[in-house]
Amino acid sequence: MIRTSRPRQWPKNLLVIAAPLAAGVLGQPAVLARTAVAGAAFLLASAAVYAANDVADAERDRAHPAKRSRPVAAGELPERHALALAAGCTVLALAAGLASGVPLLSAAVACYLAISFLYSLGLKHVPGVEAVLVASGFLLRVLGGAAAARVEPSGWFLVVCSSGALGVAIAKRYTERVALDGGAMRHRPVLRYYRAPVLRLSQLAAAALMTVCYLLWASGEPGGVRPWHLISAVPLAAALGRFAILTGRRTMRPVEDMIARDGPMLACEAAWLALFLIGLGFG
Repeated sequence: MIRTSRPRQWPKNLLVIAAPLAAGVLGQPAVLARTAVAGAAFLLASAAVYAANDVADAERDRAHPAKRSRPVAAGELPERHALALAAGCTVLALAAGLASGVPLLSAAVACYLAISFLYSLGLKHVPGVEAVLVASGFLLRVLGGAAAARVEPSGWFLVVCSSGALGVAIAKRYTERVALDGGAMRHRPVLRYYRAPVLRLSQLAAAALMTVCYLLWASGEPGGVRPWHLISAVPLAAALGRFAILTGRRTMRPVEDMIARDGPMLACEAAWLALFLIGLGFG
């Protein structure tokens, strides 16, 4: 059951700290506690989605070179147990927001679950729409964290997060399209509607949009411009460039690993975080 909940995917739930970190309130004990609850809620919700999706995709996964080892596809986890896991995690995820006194968190989790289950039931076969739905999962984590911290994110902040999420979703499709080649359509039928050059250009455009909007956000923060936040755009751009290089290679390596397990990428991310935190402290 733990393997089915995708432990390597858990770091993406750290997106819940984005809004309280940007607002400079993450250090407050009450905010930190509610944000931790938000992270746990989305971890449970994503586990529910993965379990249900593995049941729906079991036959297709058995024909995939890597996904055939997933517990449901490999016959290690009975489908009824996977569905029970999905049901239990769904209930706990929805209850987290209500138990912590943040009903908007439960609303964000409910939207995430509804979109994810609709995706698994058929929308994953609709070109364009399916990529937007994948990206929305990242954005809803950000919104859930904002609700938990009781902060209102700015428009530019949401555009930065949205363009970054869309860029990651497009990169996932690009790497699948290129790496699986002729088998891509058997694994994910919607890939027949995508062309690798178009996906690549779209990914780079999303990265450029994210960088520009980040600069606009940093230059228009409440209280005036924070120079360190403007400077932090440099390692951010470097991280996006590194990501473009990694996804440009023909590889079966998951996109999430490129973000969280690549040395140069981690160095860029650490540099960005350091500069951002300095900006919060010094303005």
